[in-house]
Parts: sequence; C-alpha cells; structure tokens
Amino acid sequence: MPLTPLDIHNKAFTKSFRGYDEDEVNDFLDQVIKDYEAMIREKKELESKVSELEEKLGHFSDIESTLNKSILVAQETAEEVKQNAQKEGRLIVKEAEKNADRIINESLEKSRKIAIDMDEMKKQANVFRTRFKTLVEAQLEMLNKDDWDDLNKVLEDQIPEEYQTADSE
Repeated sequence: MPLTPLDIHNKAFTKSFRGYDEDEVNDFLDQVIKDYEAMIREKKELESKVSELEEKLGHFSDIESTLNKSILVAQETAEEVKQNAQKEGRLIVKEAEKNADRIINESLEKSRKIAIDMDEMKKQANVFRTRFKTLVEAQLEMLNKDDWDDLNKVLEDQIPEEYQTADSE
C-alpha cells in the first residue's frame, strides 16, 4: 500500500548518536509531504481527466462505428441504385431498339406497298391513256369519213315533211 502524506508526516525515526539534524529532516519531510500531496492531487485530476476522455473516446468510437456502418449502407445503396439504373437503361435501350426496328419495318412495308400502288396506278394510267387515245382517234376517224353526208341524207329522208324546216328546202 502506497504511503499517504499523513504516513510521511507521522513517521518517527529512532534517534541515534550520530543522527541527522531533526529540524532539517522535518523540513525535508514537510517538503516531501507537500510534493507528495501535489502529486496525489495531480494523479486524481489526471485519472478524472482520463476517465472523462475515455468516455468521450467511447462516445466518438460509437459515432465512428455508426458512421462507418452508414457509409457502408450508403455505398451499398448507391451501388444498387447504379446497378438498377444500368439495368433500366439497358431495358430502355432494348425497348427503343425494338420500337425502332418495328417502325423501320413498318415504314419499309408501307414504302413497298406505296411503290406497288404507284406502279399499278402508272399501269392503269397508261391503259387509260391508250384507251382514251384509241377512242379519240376512232372518233376523229369517224368525223373524217364521208359517211356523215350520207347519214344526213338518210336522216332527212326519214323526217316527215311537216317537221322539216325551211333550211332543208
């Protein structure tokens, strides 16, 4: 058990013939007592401070642990969000590619159909033109024939006289 300042103060030494000066020893012991008391006070203060700092350290260790866990959770969440965004992006691109292919195929089909329809209309227009030309030529040929004069005479012969006008006379 360590000495207390009281133990040092109450310590009695046996006297001997050639011993130390008692006043000098007592002064020295008083000085030792004062230093010893100061060291004990300082030790208690330091122990109190160490205890307080250990509590704070424990608190900060808990905070550090919580922060580390939070950081890990945040990193995991960020990675999940990133992976989900990449998946969703790939799905969107795939869907867009499908839609683009569908639109392109539909457009190609429509353009083929329009080309076929245009060819058919050109053919029909050529057929119509040829028929119309043939009809007009036939009509012109009929107009150019001398049969018109004969037809007029036949018609005049068939109209009763009462209906004939003075022009025909």
